Amino acid sequence: MSEDATIVDINNGVATITLNQPDLRNALTEDIALGLLEALEEVEGSTARCVVIEGADGAFSAGGDINAMVEGLEGEIPLEERVQHIVETTGKAIARVYKFSLPTIAKIEGPAFGAGANLAIACDIQLASESSQISFGFRQVGLAVDAGTSYLLPRIVGENTAQELVLTGELLTASRAEQLGLFNHVYPEEQFDEQVEEFVDEIATGPTVALRASTRLIRQGLDQSVEDALHDEAAAQAAVFETQDHEEGVSAFKDRRNPNFEGK
Repeated sequence: MSEDATIVDINNGVATITLNQPDLRNALTEDIALGLLEALEEVEGSTARCVVIEGADGAFSAGGDINAMVEGLEGEIPLEERVQHIVETTGKAIARVYKFSLPTIAKIEGPAFGAGANLAIACDIQLASESSQISFGFRQVGLAVDAGTSYLLPRIVGENTAQELVLTGELLTASRAEQLGLFNHVYPEEQFDEQVEEFVDEIATGPTVALRASTRLIRQGLDQSVEDALHDEAAAQAAVFETQDHEEGVSAFKDRRNPNFEGK
């Protein structure tokens, strides 16, 4: 595995994971997928309070590894190994992001295609530049959806729209993606870094334990009965009641000041 396929930087409570194979437009190669898994493991044990995932040099991720597809067609990679890559590397990395214990934010510039699109929407929040594009166009390379499309996409846009996006392979502009709920916010190019930093800082300085519980509960709630959701919320709240941030939040409310959360 290439050691620099992903780069991790942790600063002021924010862990930034950069997909770093710009010559391949940061496609989800085996190196990047495995590097992403290792990066998340490193972040898990750190002081980070939220995670930003981005791509190097103006491309979030151009999707699957085309070079590996060519090698597969030429018989250089056995079919079993190709399927295993989808499940054990790309799929595992995307699932890890989706279930990660800290809030995750996709910082999207340029293309987010195929598996790269799924990596983006596996995050809790998607922040995009005006020049970004997203597509679930597996059909363009003659493939069925994979990397979590069938699970993630309908949950955001609904079944009918998901079917359309997959069947047509439509290339969505940033504004169209925002309309469909695939992007939370779209920022002008010249303000992109500044606006993302401001948004991320708001998450990183929040009550971390409570936010971790909230993101987990929202994910779980999609597949639960209302009774189960209420039970799990109450159990999580019992733990959060004991945090310093809850005490600080109540104190700040009483004093009519902004809270100073420390993530504890």
